[in-house]
Amino acid sequence: MAVRSRGVWRRLLLLLLLAGSAASPAEEGGGRREAGGGEHGEEAARPHHDSSYGTFASEFYDLRYLSEEGYPFPTAPPVDPFAKIRVDDCGKTKGCFRYGKPGCNADTCDYFLSYRRIGADVEFELSADTDGWVAVGFSSDKKMGGDDVMACVHDDNGRVRIQHFYNVGQWAKEIQRNPARDEEGVFENNRVTCRFKRPVYVPREETIVDLHLSWYYLFAWGPAIQGSITRHDIDSPPVSERVVSIYKYEDIFMPSAAYQTFSSPFCLLLIVALTFYLLMGTP
Repeated sequence: MAVRSRGVWRRLLLLLLLAGSAASPAEEGGGRREAGGGEHGEEAARPHHDSSYGTFASEFYDLRYLSEEGYPFPTAPPVDPFAKIRVDDCGKTKGCFRYGKPGCNADTCDYFLSYRRIGADVEFELSADTDGWVAVGFSSDKKMGGDDVMACVHDDNGRVRIQHFYNVGQWAKEIQRNPARDEEGVFENNRVTCRFKRPVYVPREETIVDLHLSWYYLFAWGPAIQGSITRHDIDSPPVSERVVSIYKYEDIFMPSAAYQTFSSPFCLLLIVALTFYLLMGTP
């Protein structure tokens, strides 16, 4: 009886050993999975990644356009359009020169210029019927040569740049020192239009004049080649009749050649002579 009991216990112990050895690979594998959590555990924890184009586009949008909170990033504000030049202020809060057809404005004159003081600056507005450049020169006389010139130039990229020139005889030399600031310009409807400021007072220099002094204003415009100005459109560009003071606002109209037929001194003299002839009669 004792021998039989010992046999039973041996068989039971053998079964337990066999069961333990059969279970050990599973435990070992489990141990490997736990120990290998750094390699495969994280991958198992991650959601499945879809490599389709739609998923890529969605993820790119999330990263590029959404903040951490999921809200779209604010976009840059739109660029303000060029503010239209007002002519109803001419002679009141700014001085104006108009060259062209009687009654023309900044959009229809052959040439238009306005100026007004703003603090320590003078703001200029220029516009001309051209696809090249429009400029104003500050001169001690009515002739071209030795003049400080500000020009708005339309380049091949469609931009309007404000440049500084100095007239050497009949040739305009670009000056790197540019007193202009707050520059803006536009080319629309075959017109170059611009607006800029420059200081009233500047350090004494040959190529830049002090605007608190009075100067003759030279008005010119013409074509440009690859952003470089060429000769002005008309042989004798208009000039202010007298020196201009930035402290005095006037609205001055100058008729273009097409509207000067009966206003030139020669024509007036001819009309007087003909009238006198008709009144006196023939001998």
